Amino acid sequence: MPLSEQEQRLLDEMERHLLHNDADIVSAPSGDRTLSYRNLVYGAVLLLVGIGALVAGVALGSQLGPVVSIVVGVVGFAAMLAGVILAVTPVRRNDAGRSPKTESSPKTPQNSSSFMDRMNDRWDRRQDGH
Repeated sequence: MPLSEQEQRLLDEMERHLLHNDADIVSAPSGDRTLSYRNLVYGAVLLLVGIGALVAGVALGSQLGPVVSIVVGVVGFAAMLAGVILAVTPVRRNDAGRSPKTESSPKTPQNSSSFMDRMNDRWDRRQDGH
């Protein structure tokens, strides 16, 4: 069912308003954290080792005994979980390749305010149109 002309205008106005007011959210940079290729590779290898240990624990359960099978399975699961966490955890980028910040940008202390204080300040700046 196509939209009426009034509904289409209202939708277009809402989209423009959203893009104008929330453009910093839509195109927000990732900050000073990024995924590391090395961590992705190590995480994938650890995940595969964990899967192998889990399968080995299940396959050799009758030969090793139930207690050893459970222990091997739990260790395999822990390795899989650690691999996924390692692969998706962002690391801090070094500032050597970055351009220095301009003097006109407001200097806000990063660690002195709480998370909620920074979010409130950001909300206030967005509502003021800055």
